[in-house]
Amino acid sequence: QIRLLESGGGSVQAGGSLRLSCAAPRSTSSRCMGWFRQITGKERERVAILHSGGRTTYSDSATGRFTISKDDDKNTLYLYLQMDSLIPEDTAVYYCAAGPYTWSGSDCARTAYNYWGQGTQVTVSS
Repeated sequence: QIRLLESGGGSVQAGGSLRLSCAAPRSTSSRCMGWFRQITGKERERVAILHSGGRTTYSDSATGRFTISKDDDKNTLYLYLQMDSLIPEDTAVYYCAAGPYTWSGSDCARTAYNYWGQGTQVTVSS
């Protein structure tokens, strides 16, 4: 079992910024990692994906406004989502997730993710 712990959510006015953080075991660095969100009444959707080698992919709504990145120390991997120019439509619960190992050949942008954090609420007011 991989434990993922998100932080950094909150309330912000439109046009503002937030940075989400996710702490994961250092061993997850070789897995597909990503940020997802679930808007009330809608299905969960991919927001930003981090592939092997640092390649990134973003949803259409996140492109140009959000940035996924990672850092690590001896024991912990930190996955970040920098969100700028936030709009009310970004209001959702945001989840950090880990998927299969990148060397498995899975497309990190399409594959199923098996490990999830508890989610952090982001609320953007107009």
